[in-house]
Amino acid sequence: MFNTKITPIAMLVASVLSAPALAEEAAISEKQADEKLTVLGKTYRNTATKTALLPEETPQSISTIDRETLDLRGVNSVSEALRYTPGVHTQLRGGAVNRLDLFNIRGFTNYQNYYDGLQLQYNAWNLQPQIDAFAVEQVEVFKGPTSVLYGAMPPGGMVNLIAKRPTMERATDVSVASGSHNLLEATVDSRGQIGDSNVAYRFLGKATKQDGMADTSKQERYLIAPSIDWHVSDKTLVNLNAYYQNDPHAGIYTTMPAYGTVLDNPNGKLSKNLFTGDENWNKFEREFGLYGFKINHEFNSNWTLLHATRYLDAKALQHNTYNVGLEPTDGRTVYRRAYLTDESSKGWTTDTQINGNFTTGMVEHSLLIGFDWQQLKSEVTYYDGATTSIDIYAPDNNQLNPNEVYDYIKGNPDGYNQVNSYKTTQTGVYIQDQMRIDRLIVMAGARFDQYKSDSVYHLAGDYTDSVDQNNTSYRLGGLYEFDNGISPYINYADSFEPTPGTDKDGNAFEPSTGSQWEGGIKYNSADMSQMLNLAAFHITKEGALTQDPDGAPHHQIQVGESVSKGFEAEGRWWATPNLDLTASYTYQNVEITKDNSGLEGKTPVWVPDQLANLWANYHFFGGSLDGLTLGGGVRYIGETQIDAANSSTVDGYTVADVSVNYGLGRLGSGLESSAVSLAVTNLFDKESYSCYDTLNCWSNDERRVVARLKMGF
Repeated sequence: MFNTKITPIAMLVASVLSAPALAEEAAISEKQADEKLTVLGKTYRNTATKTALLPEETPQSISTIDRETLDLRGVNSVSEALRYTPGVHTQLRGGAVNRLDLFNIRGFTNYQNYYDGLQLQYNAWNLQPQIDAFAVEQVEVFKGPTSVLYGAMPPGGMVNLIAKRPTMERATDVSVASGSHNLLEATVDSRGQIGDSNVAYRFLGKATKQDGMADTSKQERYLIAPSIDWHVSDKTLVNLNAYYQNDPHAGIYTTMPAYGTVLDNPNGKLSKNLFTGDENWNKFEREFGLYGFKINHEFNSNWTLLHATRYLDAKALQHNTYNVGLEPTDGRTVYRRAYLTDESSKGWTTDTQINGNFTTGMVEHSLLIGFDWQQLKSEVTYYDGATTSIDIYAPDNNQLNPNEVYDYIKGNPDGYNQVNSYKTTQTGVYIQDQMRIDRLIVMAGARFDQYKSDSVYHLAGDYTDSVDQNNTSYRLGGLYEFDNGISPYINYADSFEPTPGTDKDGNAFEPSTGSQWEGGIKYNSADMSQMLNLAAFHITKEGALTQDPDGAPHHQIQVGESVSKGFEAEGRWWATPNLDLTASYTYQNVEITKDNSGLEGKTPVWVPDQLANLWANYHFFGGSLDGLTLGGGVRYIGETQIDAANSSTVDGYTVADVSVNYGLGRLGSGLESSAVSLAVTNLFDKESYSCYDTLNCWSNDERRVVARLKMGF
């Protein structure tokens, strides 16, 4: 049984989710749904199925955030896009750290995002391609294990970002924005048919610059993303796409101690804008390009081939410090080390799918057969050494000479200096049959993966670590559609993650595996004005590494296990033709169930016990306010553990966000696609924190205001 204390906001969300559905007018019609699929294009495949099966027909939890919602809420990053999604906890490293999209799903941390169905390859250090929310048409969140379709992945789920694609309709949108932290931003989004040809294009461009939330820090980004759709024939589409991004400045990555933030400090409260690093040794320059193509070919009305390939070229240079201790006698002196990482990655990802539709007796089949392959080669140089301390109550962020720091840490014999080379390869073959018997939908799939990696550590003993692991994953689920719009479902799914290393006897570890049982109910009214998804889940992850009690301190054994169980509710309701509401609630109980290092029975860090969200939009039609939409949301993030030992907790918090959007069409012809908007994050400037341990905490977003003018042509 679950033992949980329901918060007031959770009760409010529950009341919205269970409100009687009395909509006067359908907000989403079948025609609009068809138009949405047209926007996403022929190459679109649902994240959960790699087919065009709708989320409400899929026997597993899926949440989607479309472009209209992203715009109405004034979303500026993928992490922000996920804030109102059940089961997802975002910005684990606070509001000042935004150089990566880090979150956990159903209690399991995930660094592996997908972009148009292909993995954004991450080198497990600091070089993670980060797609800007401006370039995204839709965000899809698949809850639970996804290894049957995507290979190595944490068991909590995955996020797939659908790119904006070319359209035959010609339009250009230009926007400028300004706001908090001296924000200056400009974007362009141009698309359309090229002359009278069978080729359509899209060009995205963005430039943004602002001060960071932490003292002395800066953020700067430039991106271009061109793409072309060549309609070779009615049956063949070729897409060429590129995404290039340059981040000369990416804020901070440093932390604050818990004492003075979430725990008492005799010296008082620390500033939420505290920077414990040094402005002369704070650098994160990232540059990456993604270059790919897709081919969609319909052999006939029943069989389709989709192939996608993408190449990654990325590099990043980082100068930073990290905290190694807080002086207990004064509670204000933090000891630091300085470090440098110089990283580069080159990688390929490819996925080939054949989808066939046919009937055997009473059973309609949608058969998917696929092969995917990816390879990543990465080089990492790491230098490290002690540096000066800092007084966190009177911080001097201008102590270090970068040339002196570089010379010292590069030649420091007591540092952790390394020059490493990595090569990883994953090959997968999968099959899935999506079967319909009248109102019953059954989905079954299996996959075989081979994962290989070779790591060479040149300055840490010149040794090589190789991994060669295989895994087979399975998935089975069923959903039944009743006449009244209610569809109960149940599913089982596997996941795996490669585990490098050997035990004290030289035996290679097996992959860490996960499995989920999930049952739920999906409801959609006949006019699509009401939607409700309920899900209960139980995830077990096995094979985590723990210390070997009979070996040396560095020896490990593979006995760790953790369990995540809980339930989620997500709903949308068009209460009137003007008012729409979305709400969600999550309760999760995540626990380490097997461990031999004292953590058994503990909850991992960064895992809130509850999440609750409510968002409302009110649309004005006619009269002097025609074209105005007022939006507002409240989100609650429950308490989390301050460290792995669960020595204390970090309080939960509630944050309010608001937005105002006004279409300029009523002001004159030619302005139908123009608008002004205002988005305010953390309206009441609520102070809150996230912690990994008592030495490493981060301040969450302070109040941020962004005003935008968009002109459409």
